[in-house]
Formats: sequence, structure tokens, C-alpha cells
Amino acid sequence: MSAAATKKSGARSASTEGTAGKAAVSDEKLFQVIISPHVSEKSTRLADKDRQMVFEVRRDASKPVIKLAVEKMFNVQVESVTLTNVKGKRKQTGRMPGRRQDWKKAYVRLKPGQDINFVGQQ
Repeated sequence: MSAAATKKSGARSASTEGTAGKAAVSDEKLFQVIISPHVSEKSTRLADKDRQMVFEVRRDASKPVIKLAVEKMFNVQVESVTLTNVKGKRKQTGRMPGRRQDWKKAYVRLKPGQDINFVGQQ
């Protein structure tokens, strides 16, 4: 019976952690969510046209956590976040087959008038 009670209490703590949202994530963890900006022709076009920034993020990151991380790191307001799981490519070195690691990409749309300057403050 104690094992069942432990499972139930674990399930409750996970559900309350999800509803708490902003209070459950510390600043230290927020700064580890975003790995790097993803620079490509498509991401540059999206940044110019649609106010969207593209980031490589941790695979276990969720939309609300990514939104909080971007708002805190760059001091901007985020309108929406869209996520994409990118499958790692299959590679081969000689006869040895291999595979690159899977990763997650986040498209972050900023509110009108907001902009992220990666070079520095001007």
C-alpha cells in the first residue's frame, strides 16, 4: 500500500509542478535551456520577415520554459513558441556506421516592436 501511495504522491507532485509553471523553474535552469541560436538562411529570413528567432534548445525543454528563458535572457516579450524535433543524420566513417545526435529546435516569435541583438547593445 505504501508503494501505491508513493506513486500517487509522485503523480500529484508532477501535475502540480506543471501547473505552477513560472514558480517551478529556477533562474539557473532557465539559463541552461537555450543551447545556441541556430543560424541559417531560413532563420535569417524568418528573423527579418516574421520577428522569429530560431534556437537550439535542450531536448527536454517545453514551450513555457523556453518562453521564460528567452524573456529572461534577452529582456524581450515572446508572443509564441513552436518546437521541432530534428532527427540526427546517419553518417559513416569508412566501414563504421554512426549517427549524429537528435536535437530540438525552437521558433520563438517576438511581440511587435521587440528585437534580439546578438552582437551587443547599440
